[in-house]
Amino acid sequence: MEKKEFNLNDIVEMKKQHPCGTNRWKIIRMGMDIRIKCEGCGHSVMLPRRDFARKIKKILEKHEE
Repeated sequence: MEKKEFNLNDIVEMKKQHPCGTNRWKIIRMGMDIRIKCEGCGHSVMLPRRDFARKIKKILEKHEE
């Protein structure tokens, strides 16, 4: 399995879509846990880093600094 490199403010796609119908999430906090925010409805979810790494499908947009 490839190791996915993700950073703060990246837009990612998860394996399961959000109930609002979109599958675009923005990473808004990183640490031991990762908080992601739905781009469709604005709902935020906090996941342990290990679970997030397992549930991420791909990185859609990398944040440019």
